[in-house]
Amino acid sequence: MFSMSDLLTATGVRKVFGGLVAVNDVDFSIPEKAIVSLIGPNGAGKTTFFNMLTGVYKPTGGQIIFDGFDVTGKPPHAVTEKGIGRTFQNIRLFHNMTALENTLVGMHSRLSGGIVRSILRTPGVKREEKQARERAAELLEYSGLRGRNDEFANNLSYGDQRRLEVARALATQPKLLLLDEPTAGMNPQETASFTDFVAQLREEKGLTVLMIEHDMRVVMGVSDRVTVLDYGEKISEGTPQEVQRDERVIEAYLGSGALAG
Repeated sequence: MFSMSDLLTATGVRKVFGGLVAVNDVDFSIPEKAIVSLIGPNGAGKTTFFNMLTGVYKPTGGQIIFDGFDVTGKPPHAVTEKGIGRTFQNIRLFHNMTALENTLVGMHSRLSGGIVRSILRTPGVKREEKQARERAAELLEYSGLRGRNDEFANNLSYGDQRRLEVARALATQPKLLLLDEPTAGMNPQETASFTDFVAQLREEKGLTVLMIEHDMRVVMGVSDRVTVLDYGEKISEGTPQEVQRDERVIEAYLGSGALAG
């Protein structure tokens, strides 16, 4: 079922809140350097599944293996250190910090300064800080935010705030990037531009990407594979074209109008 080239495999993953089964024994894999989309109706368990992959929630059952390591139930900082970065459905930026400062926050897990060296401001710490600021500026430029380093996050447009979230996630040096509804609230032009950016991350950075996405044009345009959840269960998986034609998916999510596409 799972390939040696899979960067992440989840086996029998389950999450129960009280009496509610939010995710029900889901098997799921992400091939290395693939772009995979996770779709389904609201309340299908998509974000809960994301939260288990990133350590926000501890699975009730099952196992998650990432890059050869068992990360099941590990805390978020440990998962980040292994190489999983993410953005959030509701943008979680530090709004009263600049774009550069927000990006530097993402680098925290990769800096080696330590408290004592930071207080003493040793040459090593100063050098590391200078390199970190240069790297943060490069990531902002790469993410389409050139010249916005000193702008406060809350002054950026919605689309640019999404890009800043990605820049901050990239600062953690991920192998796998999880994007939770990245184009929600974007206008069509921003959406098209962001879709191209996701493809660019894979082509130029060699990143593996997992997205929760409602915009089917984005899903169909950029995904290698699509997995569909409904009421916490996986009901379909395959290429975008295969999933689009699956009767269960049409019934649960896409609506009969999808056949006209």
